[in-house]
Amino acid sequence: MPHIRPRLIFPLAIGGMALLLALSIQAEPRLLHSEPSPFGQVLVFEDNGERCLNFNSMTDLGRQTCMDLQEPDELVFSYTRMMISALFVNPAPRRILIVGLGGATLQKALAALLPDATIDTVEIDPAVARVAEDYFDYRPGPRQRLFVEDGRAYIENARRTGQQYDMVMLDAFDVDYVPEHLMTVEFLEHVKAILAKDGIVVANTFTNSDLYERESATYAHVFGPFFNLRQGNRVIVAARDTLPGMDAIRSNAKAWKNKLEPLSVDVEQETDRYAQRQEKGSADLLRDPKPQ
Repeated sequence: MPHIRPRLIFPLAIGGMALLLALSIQAEPRLLHSEPSPFGQVLVFEDNGERCLNFNSMTDLGRQTCMDLQEPDELVFSYTRMMISALFVNPAPRRILIVGLGGATLQKALAALLPDATIDTVEIDPAVARVAEDYFDYRPGPRQRLFVEDGRAYIENARRTGQQYDMVMLDAFDVDYVPEHLMTVEFLEHVKAILAKDGIVVANTFTNSDLYERESATYAHVFGPFFNLRQGNRVIVAARDTLPGMDAIRSNAKAWKNKLEPLSVDVEQETDRYAQRQEKGSADLLRDPKPQ
């Protein structure tokens, strides 16, 4: 998922003189891998102590994934910290589905936090799947299963075959934004149908999207009230049944505090985000195109 990382500029004092020079500490990004795919050129590069994945350009600050090379378990981007805080809503998911792989940040974090859980990931781009294994330490296996196919097709088939998940995370992006067929009422109804009792959906979107109000209305139409977490990106947390109250959120957050803080999650800050709920929306709903 794209996320903006600012370059760091530091003042430098030379020879005791109060001379401030605006010097970037960053050299040019170093390309490690480039591979064409049907969805854009997949690039892996190192920049400012981080290994990053992006499409088409190394200089675009809207990056898909970055991993701190010194602290590889750290959740570098705010949106991943918001998404992992969904454990405050459903603290013990046993079956998790993630649509979108990127550099496998969420997959690896959840596997470490939930050693008994099964994490299924659907990634449409085989080049991204290869890069996640070769450069970001992603290791598919019995508990970490990878399916290279379209996320909607997978979810529709999961509904037909009666599969159920405790948590569905939607983190699928092309070069520009969420693919249209993963945003509609019809798609979200399929997602809701594969949620188990107390199951939740966690969706990563943008705060500055032109579709913001329509996304809100669409999620509210399918799920009712949802938590609306915002910091740069917007993360929607909705439930198949009823959202928990703030007392339950705080209790679950307290229970997770010691395990999440080493990942650079500010538990108090993330908890406070759940005070904001979106009850409904009045904009036009996002729907599948009508058959011709």
